[in-house]
Amino acid sequence: MQVIDWDLAVSTGTRLVRPGPQVSREEARQAVAELRTLSREAEGHVREFTRIHAETAPQPATVVDRPGWIKANVEGFRVVLEPLTQRMAGAVNGTPAIVSAVGSRITGVEVGAVLAFLASRVLGQYELFLPPDPSGREAAGRLTLVAPNIVHAERELDVDPHDFRLWVCLHEETHRVQFTGVTWLREYVRSQMTDFLLASDLDLGTLLERLRNAADTVADVVRGGEGNLIDAIQSPEQKEILDRLTAVMTLVEGHGDYVMDAVGPSVVPSVSDIRAKFAQRREGGSRLDRTVRRLLGIDLKMKQYAEGSAFVRTVVGEVGMEGFNRVWTSPETLPTSSEITDPRSWVRRVIGTPALPA
Repeated sequence: MQVIDWDLAVSTGTRLVRPGPQVSREEARQAVAELRTLSREAEGHVREFTRIHAETAPQPATVVDRPGWIKANVEGFRVVLEPLTQRMAGAVNGTPAIVSAVGSRITGVEVGAVLAFLASRVLGQYELFLPPDPSGREAAGRLTLVAPNIVHAERELDVDPHDFRLWVCLHEETHRVQFTGVTWLREYVRSQMTDFLLASDLDLGTLLERLRNAADTVADVVRGGEGNLIDAIQSPEQKEILDRLTAVMTLVEGHGDYVMDAVGPSVVPSVSDIRAKFAQRREGGSRLDRTVRRLLGIDLKMKQYAEGSAFVRTVVGEVGMEGFNRVWTSPETLPTSSEITDPRSWVRRVIGTPALPA
């Protein structure tokens, strides 16, 4: 039984997503070609700066439009959610077929609507979870850049296109370096996500209670509250797992932001102008846009960039890049949520030497 109608999610998302900026065929071709070239250039800068090296050579970046990003993310969702959907399918075997069919279509529409909102905002991502390749082997991750959104952002910010594109590539290539150079990191994130999903309470009473909490959260956020749907629908066990997931994702996102700005001055002449304008853009948007971002937890992701970058900057300042790279040794050397906000406590625990005064 299909818990989420994935085909409907794709069709809904591609139907609702806003069209990209107006560009000529030649402008589009040039943008795609330059992004592919700059992603390879950025990879060299990132590996040299971070001193993280992988055994396998990276594949060229995949450049997509907004519908292409939606399709790619639906494929990733199917892989990530497979353990949960299998469990839910078994739990609803006694449910009438018509109820199951209607439920899968509703969730398909909901997923598609969320992806349509995000598809006009995401500049790029490193896709950790992909369907198996035709040989049946598990596929490695994939770096994806969303060309229309990058072009739209550089026009909106009125920044140098070449510099902005390289700056974006530096951030996204950092994620590729993290997950290809740190061999255990991808499986750690996958296992935490699977544990999070399987910790869901699936009985009808609990689900109804969660839905009521979600409805209350929506009403609160519309009135200006600080809640989000993720907090509203998770179980106590999931909160504990999410705390670990949040810590590691804050680290990798903050590391990406730190690297793009640290490498930037030597290869991106206008990096200061880009960073200032981009920071303003992250905080802007209409009231509706800000409300949806808060509901989906996107504002929490913005906080992750800032906290994670501050953690990396402080640790590198204390013990250098080699000392910071001890963070990638094992899951036990990852920072906890409390250490993210108190980097010197991580230095004391992992490096084992007193941190220098601030």
